[in-house]
Amino acid sequence: MPFTEICIYQVKPQKVDEFEKLLPEVKEFLEKQEGLLLVRLIKREYHIDLEQIKEGLPPKKITRIVKSVKYMLYWEFATREQYGIAQQNLYNTYWKSIEKCLIVPHDKYLGEVLFP
Repeated sequence: MPFTEICIYQVKPQKVDEFEKLLPEVKEFLEKQEGLLLVRLIKREYHIDLEQIKEGLPPKKITRIVKSVKYMLYWEFATREQYGIAQQNLYNTYWKSIEKCLIVPHDKYLGEVLFP
């Protein structure tokens, strides 16, 4: 089964431009990692509440930044070992540049795909 990571980045509002400028370079780097099956980066721009869900309404656009701008990185590898090597490669290249844009260290959620 493929091995995945979902990483949550909470970017300082004043560092959003710097973070987003870095992303194309990081994406290109990530796509070169052995065993990479899929990589996606999502910027949280919408929210939905229970009433919207009950009514079948679309999510609402977020209109203000409270503390941070959130991004979610999803990447999937053929094996845990390939994921581990890719993490090391990221740590040795872009990790510090990414971390200096964040209000807190990023969260990592790791696991194997249950259904592709």
